[in-house]
Amino acid sequence: MFNVTVLKMKDIMKYLVGIIITIGVVVYTARYFYSKKNNLKEAENKMQVKLEIFSFGSLTGCLDKTVPTMSYMNEEYNKIEKENEEKKEINYLEEILKTEISTIKGIEKIEKESQEENIKEAVSENEEKNLENKSEDIILANTEEIKTEVVTQNPITESYNVQYGNVKIKNQTTYTLTEEILKPDIKIDNKNILIFHTHSCESYTSSDKYTYTSTGNYRTTDLNYTVTRVGTELENYLKQYNLNVIHDTSYHDYPSYTGSYTRSLQTVENMLKTSPSDIIIDLHRDAIGSRSDYAPTVKIGEDYAAQIMFVIGTNEGGLLHPNWNQNLKFAIKIQQKAEEMYPGLFKPIMVTKSRYNQHTGKYANIIEVGATGNTLEQCITSMKYLSSVMNEVISE
Repeated sequence: MFNVTVLKMKDIMKYLVGIIITIGVVVYTARYFYSKKNNLKEAENKMQVKLEIFSFGSLTGCLDKTVPTMSYMNEEYNKIEKENEEKKEINYLEEILKTEISTIKGIEKIEKESQEENIKEAVSENEEKNLENKSEDIILANTEEIKTEVVTQNPITESYNVQYGNVKIKNQTTYTLTEEILKPDIKIDNKNILIFHTHSCESYTSSDKYTYTSTGNYRTTDLNYTVTRVGTELENYLKQYNLNVIHDTSYHDYPSYTGSYTRSLQTVENMLKTSPSDIIIDLHRDAIGSRSDYAPTVKIGEDYAAQIMFVIGTNEGGLLHPNWNQNLKFAIKIQQKAEEMYPGLFKPIMVTKSRYNQHTGKYANIIEVGATGNTLEQCITSMKYLSSVMNEVISE
C-alpha cells in the first residue's frame, strides 16, 4: 500500500513542474508581446506627431504645436477664410441670379418692344384706314422745287404799279410805298392763327365732285360748299404743321349781307379775348365782276390750284388803323416766300383805302382764294400750298 502512494506523488510532482514551466513560458511570451505592442504604439505616436507637423504646412503646424497663441490666431484666420469662401459662394450665386435676371429683363424688353411695334403697326393701319375713309385726304405740299405756271383761261389783265423784289403790288391809295414801308423786317412772335369769314356764304362754280344748291349769285348757306369750307381745309393743313389755329365758321353775311363787317368785327374781338394772336386771316373769294368764266388758276406739278390774293387796308379811308404798315409787311413776307416756292400762286397784292377790320391784329389781312369761275376742289388744293408757305415763314 505504501509504495503505491509514493509513486503517485512523483507523478504529481512531474505534472506540477510541467505546469509551472508552461505557465512561465506563457507569462514570458505575454510580456514579450506586450513590450512589443508598447513599442509599436510609441512609434505610431511619434509618426502621428510628424504627420501632424507636415499636415499643417510645416512651419505653421510647428508654431501651432509650440506656441498656443499662434494656434489661436491660425484658427481665427481659418474661420475668416471659411467665411470669405462662403461669401464668395454667395456672390457667385448673386452674380448668377443677376445674370439670369438681366437675361429675363432683356427678354421682357424684347417682348415689350415687339408689343409696342405691333401696337404701332396696328395704329398705323388704323390711321391709313381712317385716311382712306375721309372724303378729302390731307396731303402736305411737296417742298421740293416743282414746275409751276399760270394757266388761267379767259384771264383779266394783271395790273400793278409797285414792285418790291419778286412781289408785285397794286397800290390804290395816295401813299407812296417806300423801301422803309415795304421792307418785311418783322418777327413773328405770337404764332397763333385766327381764321374767320366776313362773307361766309361766298361759293364757287359747281363741279361733279361738289354740286350744291345756290341761294344767291355764287352764294349758298350750305357752308360745306363755300369759302368757309376752304377755311376748314386751311385750318387742317396748318395743324399738320403743328401750328395752333382757331377757325370761326359763323355766318356774318346771312340773313343780311349789309353789316357783315360789323358782325365779323365782333366775332374777331371775342376770339382775341380767349386766343390772343397777331396773325388774323379773313378768308374770302374774289368777287370781281362775278364772271363765271374767270378762274385764276396756277398749275403746280400736276395740281391745278386757284390763285390767291392779299388785300391790305390802310387808314386813308378815315378810320384809325395804326397796324396797316405791319399788315403789309406780313403780306410781302409771305408772298416773297411763295414766289420762291410756287411762283404764280399769288396775284399782285392789293393795297386799298378801306380798313376791313385789319386794325384788330399786328398781321391782320384779307386773303381771297379763287374767283367765281374756280371750283371748290381747286381752292382746297390752293390751301395745301398756302399752308406750306406759311409754315416756312412762321417757323423762321
